[in-house]
Amino acid sequence: MLTAIALAALGLGMLGPVGAALARRPFGNAIVYGGSLALSALIALAALVHLAGGAGPVAFSLPFGLPWLGVHLALDALSAWFLLILGLGGALSSLFALGYGRHEAEPGRVLPFYPVFLGGMALALLAADAFSFLVGFELMSLASWALVLASHREAESRDAAQIYLGMAAFGAACMLLCFGLLAGTEGDYRFAEMRAAPPTGLRASAVMLLALAGAGSKAGLFPLHIWLPLAHPAAPSHVSALMSGVMTKVALYALARVLFDLMGADQPGWWGGIVMAVGAASAVMGALRAVLERDGKTLLACSTIENVGLVAIGFGLALLFRGREPGLAALALGGAMLHALNHAIFKSGLFFVTGALLVATGTRAIDRMGGLIHRMPATALSALLLGMAMASLPPGNGFASEWLLVQAVIAAPRIDQLAFQVEAAVVAVAMAIAAAMAAMVAVRFLGVAFLGRPRSAEAEGAVEADAPMRAAMLLASLLCVLLGLVPSLPLQLGAPVLRMLLPGAEGARLAGGWIGPALAPESHTAYGSLALAALVVLGFMATVVVVQRLAVPGHRRGPAWDCGFRAAPTERPWGNPAAQYTAGSFGQPILRILGRPLLAASEQVEMPEPGETRPARHQSGFRDPAARFLFAPLQAVVMAIAERVNHLQFLTIRRYLALMFGALVTLLVLLAALEAR
Repeated sequence: MLTAIALAALGLGMLGPVGAALARRPFGNAIVYGGSLALSALIALAALVHLAGGAGPVAFSLPFGLPWLGVHLALDALSAWFLLILGLGGALSSLFALGYGRHEAEPGRVLPFYPVFLGGMALALLAADAFSFLVGFELMSLASWALVLASHREAESRDAAQIYLGMAAFGAACMLLCFGLLAGTEGDYRFAEMRAAPPTGLRASAVMLLALAGAGSKAGLFPLHIWLPLAHPAAPSHVSALMSGVMTKVALYALARVLFDLMGADQPGWWGGIVMAVGAASAVMGALRAVLERDGKTLLACSTIENVGLVAIGFGLALLFRGREPGLAALALGGAMLHALNHAIFKSGLFFVTGALLVATGTRAIDRMGGLIHRMPATALSALLLGMAMASLPPGNGFASEWLLVQAVIAAPRIDQLAFQVEAAVVAVAMAIAAAMAAMVAVRFLGVAFLGRPRSAEAEGAVEADAPMRAAMLLASLLCVLLGLVPSLPLQLGAPVLRMLLPGAEGARLAGGWIGPALAPESHTAYGSLALAALVVLGFMATVVVVQRLAVPGHRRGPAWDCGFRAAPTERPWGNPAAQYTAGSFGQPILRILGRPLLAASEQVEMPEPGETRPARHQSGFRDPAARFLFAPLQAVVMAIAERVNHLQFLTIRRYLALMFGALVTLLVLLAALEAR
């Protein structure tokens, strides 16, 4: 399986030059995206076989790379799980791109980098040494940066690409330092050697913080998430699906690899408290921003921050329970791994939906849509199923994984430390708030975009998406339904991951057979998804029957309520579509309750005096606290330093030589001091 996945990754890398050569040819899209689809499906199949077969880790080395190191590749349960996510996400995105790519204005800026993006992620997941991992990690970052810059003529795309590149460099620097500390004074960058001699004390804590900063910045954890709502909307929709659904999971893989595998099991529990706090803040801030956004892709990007935060909460709980409550550690980590898979599928599908809406209406603003359920029924059905998963409504797959995480949080007070018990209570409240706002985000997105009347001429003239786009959306939604109805399937597949990362939790069960209920060990609860789905269907049918029987005799249908607007005789019988609820209308209560204290939200109303003919105006906005308190001061410091050193470019040659000589002498003195020690 390792050889097959490695060859598939190599094939994806080779498709990059092919895409550059065929970008102007009419069959270029079919070759590049078709090849990416086949190779991604091969990766998913190989990872699935490895997990289902329960095979042990396999590895091999290649005689190139660094002269003293080479390239080491390995496939174990953890990498196989995330390779499964990569394969599924890559296959679905490539299928969608077969249709979406026909509408690309400049395919030459997308085709060369798309398969390289996939190949870089595969290399990072297969790497068994720090050098190979960082090569794949940076290849992934640079290829995605080029894809974010595909619409380079738009100022927002250029700004997003610039910020994204800076954050990618920061993340890579943190991971480089992290692996440097893991390698220690011996300087062996192979994961096997790091695993055999994990760091302790302050060095171990520094490794944890660097891994959290480096991987967290790429995953979009608060407060290093600032790039994500900018970069994901700027990229093409199938690339946004990969960035949000898969690339953030590669970053979470890096975090799990360091914290649970390379660092050993004998580590302090307060690490889990830090990871939990970061995850809870990410969940609340991401969900809050998603409620307030009016751009469909930005809304979904902010929702990714929330879901990545939920996975981080699971990681933190597993770190906290590890060595104390093995069963609960397995519950938390199993819920986190399952949610990573579920989120990759439903978020990719929702980005496909926004891509289809963008092609049909020419806009990402959901306030410009409306009534699309009649014009795009297949897209609307997919959006409904995927939206249920995003809202964590049963029996969607998002509910199954969040249910496991909630059970783990509820059991956290078993740890006999007051600080962790208080934090667990706060985290539980944060998860409840995030879940409620996630449901609101789904209702807001689906209701404004698909229901009501068309709010623009473009929405009124929209047509259904192309066949490959519809197929990708429907496949993603069907996977969500399948994983929601039978969550024991992925839980059984993920059992080797728990046995690998939590050696003391071999006996913990998270599933009662392949199609049985999902179990929460030691919490005496179970989630019967099939029974719950049947109950939901029966309840819906009973409601319909009761409403029909209790209806007033002689009732009639009338026009939809239009917020009190009475149509003029020359207008349509249902009134002005602009009088409908908008995305801002849905988000206004949250804006006033939570937006003001957390996001410095503001509202301005200009009401004309009686008799004036000028229109009334309402403006609202908010500012992310990470931008206010972290990035704005940092930018000010950087600019101040740049101003002070700007004069260096105007020195004479003699002064340049003097500076170089002084730097050389300083380095020699430092080396001499180190040798003396």
